Amino acid sequence: MNKTLLTPTELANLIESEPVVIIDTRDPETYAADHIPGAVNIREIFTYLATTDAEGLDAIAHKFAELFGAAGISGGETVVFYEDAMNTGFGQSCRGYFLLTSLGYDKAAVLHGGLKAWVKAGLPTTRDVTSNTPAIFPLSAPPTSLIVTQDDMLKAIDDPTIKILDVRDEDEWIGLSSSPYGVDFCPRKGRIPGAVWLEWYELMDETEENYAMLRPTPEVLAACAELGITPDSTVYVYCFKGARASNTFVALREAGIKNVKIYFGSWNEWSRNFDLPIDENEMAAA
Repeated sequence: MNKTLLTPTELANLIESEPVVIIDTRDPETYAADHIPGAVNIREIFTYLATTDAEGLDAIAHKFAELFGAAGISGGETVVFYEDAMNTGFGQSCRGYFLLTSLGYDKAAVLHGGLKAWVKAGLPTTRDVTSNTPAIFPLSAPPTSLIVTQDDMLKAIDDPTIKILDVRDEDEWIGLSSSPYGVDFCPRKGRIPGAVWLEWYELMDETEENYAMLRPTPEVLAACAELGITPDSTVYVYCFKGARASNTFVALREAGIKNVKIYFGSWNEWSRNFDLPIDENEMAAA
């Protein structure tokens, strides 16, 4: 099955028909309390803070090749990531999808709606911990094709053919907070110059069952069009560390905006280099 977003039923059917590795991206305590049968827990998918120089890209590649290999990913399996609900975990399941895809793995997917959608569909959960047989992950090179580096982003500021899209929460965009980890977690507050803003929540709708789904293609395209982003645009997305940006990456690509990349170091990296420009004055939300 070559789909990025899987319904709970599609995932349940997939488990019965072909090799699948299911990855729970939540914290270990929450995973231990209740998870999809057969799922393995990789919390570093969410917590890892990346840099995008050559050393940083190499570190990403080897760190996650090791973790994915330990989870039993050898190249033949479809890998499905999930979180509790797609609007409560800062995009962590999509961050897993993006990391795996950026390493050249083409059989990756996300459980659309997360564990809440799975439970709502009447499918089982368990407390049993899974230990897959370790494998050698098929790593060929550091991730470069989908990841925007710090240098790439600096050049993009002066490139009118590239749309820089900030998808952080409002308090970060307007310069009141530096991160979800705390107001002063990063040394500077503000925005990358030239960025336009679309808060990541705006690309999801919450269901009556209190879990979120990505909005339909026409709605995503309409929201992007208001910012001058079309299906032909080149878009560099950033947030704090590439998680909310990954949720947006999936939403835009599913809507047909294909030339989307993520500045994976995002504000955590950018704000710590005082040689890099920022817009730092407080501003009203768009």
